[in-house]
Amino acid sequence: MKTLSDHILDIVQNSVRANSTLIEIMVEENKKSDLCILKITDNGCGMNKQTLEQATNPFFTTRVTRKVGLGLSLLKQNAEMACGKFSIWSEPERGTEVEAHFQLSHFDRPELGDIWNTLYLTILSNKNIEFIYEHITEKGSYKISSTDIRNNIEGVSMHHPEIRNAITGLIKNNISKLQ
Repeated sequence: MKTLSDHILDIVQNSVRANSTLIEIMVEENKKSDLCILKITDNGCGMNKQTLEQATNPFFTTRVTRKVGLGLSLLKQNAEMACGKFSIWSEPERGTEVEAHFQLSHFDRPELGDIWNTLYLTILSNKNIEFIYEHITEKGSYKISSTDIRNNIEGVSMHHPEIRNAITGLIKNNISKLQ
C-alpha cells in the first residue's frame, strides 16, 4: 500500500466487515514534532485476545475467501520503516482502535494520497455507517462526517457528478488549507 488513503480504505473495510456503525478516522500532521499519526476507531464486534495477537501476522486472517491478511501487517511495517510505531487495541463487543505513528519527514512515510475520493466512496457505499474524518495540523483542524454530508445535500443523490465534485472538492480544499 503506497498511501495512507490505501491503508485507511483497507482498515475501514475491516471495520465494515466487523459490523461497525461508527468509524472515526483521524490524521494528524505535526511539523514541529515531526510526527504523522493515523488513528482509526470503530465500534464493531472487536477481536478476542487470540485474534488480536495474530492480527498483524500476514499469514493470518479471519476471512474464508483468502489465506493471508496483509493490511494491518503492511501498516505496521510502513510505520516502523518510517521510524514510527504501531498499536492495536480491541475488545469483543466494544470495537477496535488502530494507531500508526510515522516520522513526518521520513523518506519512507506514505503520503496522504487521495483521501477525498477514499472518503467519498466509503460514505457512498456504506449508507448505514456513520463516518467521521478529522485532519489536524498546527494550522488547525478540519472535521467532517457522513451525517453532515447527507444533511447538506438535502436528499440529492450522492451519485450525481456535481455532488461528488462538491464533496471531494470540499474535503480536498479544507485539508489543503491545513497543510
